[in-house]
Amino acid sequence: MITYFIIYKPFGVLSQFTREAEDQKTLADLGFDFPKDVYPVGRLDADSEGLLILSNDKKLNEALLHPRNKHNRCYLAQVEGIPTEESLKQLRNGVQFKVKGKMYQSQAAIVTQLQSTPSLPERNPPIRFRMNKPTSWIQLELSEGKNRQVRKMCAAVGFPVLRLVRTQIENLELGDMLPGEVRSIERTELFSLLQLK
Repeated sequence: MITYFIIYKPFGVLSQFTREAEDQKTLADLGFDFPKDVYPVGRLDADSEGLLILSNDKKLNEALLHPRNKHNRCYLAQVEGIPTEESLKQLRNGVQFKVKGKMYQSQAAIVTQLQSTPSLPERNPPIRFRMNKPTSWIQLELSEGKNRQVRKMCAAVGFPVLRLVRTQIENLELGDMLPGEVRSIERTELFSLLQLK
């Protein structure tokens, strides 16, 4: 039976079911009884949070993740410092960072500096607060998904990421979900929101 789930992956949890070290947390620690053949479609790093799809539909993996099938992904990033208009322009036009040891030029992105802190659940543990270092939030919309891309892009323009949350894939949104929450979703609704046939 083909099944689909969306989850709010918490900070510190690997996007997999198998531990690589004893002290690691995985999707198996969410306390949800997933079918044995379900796996994550795409990844979020352990130190990133947010929207993750799980399924046993192998075709979904191909449709969503193959580079030729571009899909918009939206992220909220809390960065160290206040980005300048010039640095935001660089992010919008694409920046260079290393992928597997080679320099890569990112594609154009939609980048917005947020005027207020977005409404998100508290992170556990919270980010380290430093009196002498202001932080700010930016929203980035990308149509590609290289390993640790948002972090590498922001670091390339001098604003390291402190917290990163994926909030949306195409029209599929995290909405009011809480960290660790799991929801099952019907294929027709999921594919419609992801704009897949």
